[in-house]
This record gives sequence, structure tokens and C-alpha cells, in this order.
Amino acid sequence: MSQTIDPRLEVVATFGESQPIGVSVSSDNRVFVSFPKRQPYVYGLTEIVAGERKPFPDTAWNAVEGKEEEHFVNVQDIYVDTNDQLWVLDSKPASSGSIFGSSDKGPKAGQFKMVQIDLGTNQVKRVYTFDDLDKTKSGLNDVRIDTEKGLAYFSDPGQAAIIVMDLKSGRSRKALANSEFTLADSTIVLQFDGEDMVDHHDKPFSSNVNGIALTKDNKWFYFKPINAKKLYRIATEYLADPKLTDADLAKHVEDMGEVGITHGLAADKENNIYLTTSLDYTVRRLKPDGKIEILAQDSRILWPDSMGVGSDGYLYFSCAQMHLLPHWNYGANKLIFPFGVYRVKVL
Repeated sequence: MSQTIDPRLEVVATFGESQPIGVSVSSDNRVFVSFPKRQPYVYGLTEIVAGERKPFPDTAWNAVEGKEEEHFVNVQDIYVDTNDQLWVLDSKPASSGSIFGSSDKGPKAGQFKMVQIDLGTNQVKRVYTFDDLDKTKSGLNDVRIDTEKGLAYFSDPGQAAIIVMDLKSGRSRKALANSEFTLADSTIVLQFDGEDMVDHHDKPFSSNVNGIALTKDNKWFYFKPINAKKLYRIATEYLADPKLTDADLAKHVEDMGEVGITHGLAADKENNIYLTTSLDYTVRRLKPDGKIEILAQDSRILWPDSMGVGSDGYLYFSCAQMHLLPHWNYGANKLIFPFGVYRVKVL
């Protein structure tokens, strides 16, 4: 794509060579951005204040080293729920659960926790440690919080499953594992500028269930793999029922039709579902009537990833540039600096 500037797209903040991943926005439009532990590493979780990133909730949690339960190891996703609680998914999968592929190097088990931060006090309230998760296979990616049922929903591309956690007990379970709705389509290979997105072994990028969204009324959960064209949803009343088997749940999954290759998903108060894709540099919206509209198309939209919708009517999102990392370019670093977070008016 030639250099195209969409006047609807606004720069919220830039971060030099630090790669942003998670983005979420509070009810009073505080903007939070997370960063994986990839060099140059500054902070794992930040609040954007006057265009600058500030460590959040404090510098101690953002220390490079420390006890696993007291500092961020590798922040993957963040989500502000309808009660203004910020949930931080700290997820460092083992190689077997990572989108970067299996290898004999590194630990056999990943490190996973979720941190709840009260935005009224900016204090950590609880740390969840996923004691019943298969940490040798899991690759927890995105999180959404059902404030009505006291549940957390996670996408787990490593296990090709949705993980449902009871926030009171901390216990979790798998749902729809290795189903047609959560598995990547092996025939789909992402292409950029005519080149397949493959690693140095010529193995194509592939991600099972990845992007997820929860409507603000907590009634509908949307999900899909990156390497799949269809979007699915299920009523949370079924997903929340531990008595239902995967076969039972499958009967309640609704096919929302083809939306193409997408990365992040998000929902707003009007039950619009936002979809991002790097293939045509767009942020789009699926309306309740089934129509899809383009909200922004800009050559700076490079692997648009995580999103948050503010009460100010703006959709905020990160551009992670995953396809430009050396891992997918035979060692060549094709990243375009500075990394940034953007916004577009949607409501």
C-alpha cells in the first residue's frame, strides 16, 4: 500500500522503539497502554498523561526484575471493566503455547497471572495465579470481564480454547477447545506486499482463537482466530454454565458471517463490534444490523491490535507491527518507528 494518511486518524502517543500491545480506556477517559518485555523495555504497564507514558500503578510493579507475584513479567493484554477495574493479563507462554512456535530452548512452562487494579484508588486489589491452567500449553492472549456474573473470559490460542475463570474462587476451565470455532484455518497464510508471513523455517504465522469482545451489557461474547474469516459469538449465559459440555456449547455458537482476517476485537455501548486488520490497514465496525463499515484506512495502521472505547466517543488502539518483526522476516528488522497508539472518533 502506498503512503496514505486518513485525516480521521489521530496520534495519541508515540513510544520510540517500544512496542505497544494492550490498550484500554476508563469511564473518565484515562488511557492505559501495556508493553511486552521486548527490548528496548521501559515499562510493562503505563498510563498516558499529556502524551507521555507514566508507570502504572507504580514503578515497583514495572521493575525489570523481582518476585513474579509482585512485578509484571510480560504484560499481554489489559481491560477496564464496567466498574472501572483495570485487569492486567501478565502472560509469558512457554514456546509450545506461543505464536512464535515451539522450540527446545527456554522453560517448559509459561508464567501467567492476572492483576486487578482499582482505578478509584490506583491500588492492586488481587492477583490471580491460574493454578489449574496447563502452563505447558497455554498462551493466554486477551481478557474480558463479565461484571454481572463475576467471570473472566480469556482467549487461549495455545490451547485453541476459551478459558472461563470464576473471579471469586480463582478456578478456571476450558470451553470450546479445539473446535471449528477456535482452531485456525491451516489453509490461510497471511501475506504482506506479496510475501507470505513465515518464520525462518518457512512455517507460516498461525493463531487459533485470539481476538475477543464482550458487549457492555455482558450478554454476548464474540471471538475468532486470526487465521480464520468468520466471526462467532455465544450468549454468556451458556458460556458461564459449567455444566454444559463443549458439544452443548457448540449448539449455541452463532456464525456472524465472514469478516476477513482480523486481530483485535472490541465492543461499545451500542453493541457495535470493532475489528482491526493489517491486511488492508483498516479499523472497521460491525454494526448490529450486520453491516460492516470502514472507520479509518491509513498506512500507519500496521497490525492494529488492542482497542478501547472511551466515553469521549473515540476508539483507541495500538499498532504492534507484528508482521515486521525479525522473526517473520528471516532476521531482518522491518519495524517502522516510532511505535504509536492512535484514536478515531466513532460515537
